[in-house]
Amino acid sequence: MSSKDQINTNKLPKHVAIIMDGNGRWAKQQGFLRVVGHENGTKSVREIVEASAELGIENLTLYAFSTENWNRPKLEVQTLMKLLVKSLKKEIKTLQNNNIRLNAIGNLNDLPDNARTELLEVIDKTKDNSRMTLTLALSYGSREELVSVVKKIADNVKNNIISPETIDESIINKHLYTQNLPDVDLLIRTSGEQRISNFLLWQIAYAELYFTDILWPDFRKENLYDALINYQNRERRFGKTSEQLS
Repeated sequence: MSSKDQINTNKLPKHVAIIMDGNGRWAKQQGFLRVVGHENGTKSVREIVEASAELGIENLTLYAFSTENWNRPKLEVQTLMKLLVKSLKKEIKTLQNNNIRLNAIGNLNDLPDNARTELLEVIDKTKDNSRMTLTLALSYGSREELVSVVKKIADNVKNNIISPETIDESIINKHLYTQNLPDVDLLIRTSGEQRISNFLLWQIAYAELYFTDILWPDFRKENLYDALINYQNRERRFGKTSEQLS
């Protein structure tokens, strides 16, 4: 019996975020260059996106490229950007067939012109799709995002648009890249590493964290199902006691 049959579709997380880690190590284990790991990682992306939409998950966010990743070897960065363009062109059909809307967060102006142009075109072509929102975090760093939020709010206060006394969580949420997304319910990280790596620090305040040793190119829908089952077996209290929830 597939793990899928054990999932309660009435208790799905509204927002799943994934740190797709392990492409380089996967390639090294196979005796390949790192780029081969990234290429094989796109197969996992396709399978997990389709499986998530099929289950009924409303929001899926993938950590595709961090602000820190710009510090990697120049050739690897160039290859990743080319792979991004290639994947967007190739997967537009998959997004349309599955009624999936593409979204992106991060400092997109840092992307090469061709990558940004292709990204914006796919976002525009899928903007009316409603089954699931797939968000790619590109040139994204949570600390950079929060610094940007503080600057925007400070500027609004300076110009008497916002009063300091009115600043609360909702004001901050409205200035985040993820302003149109709910908070993350489940954060998955592959490859065995157990850290957040500057990803959605504000948005995962009450997320359930799931770490797996599986490297991203080997992560398949059955592994996603296992993560969801684990999530559904947890008690989410949000600061309350078990007795209050019952």
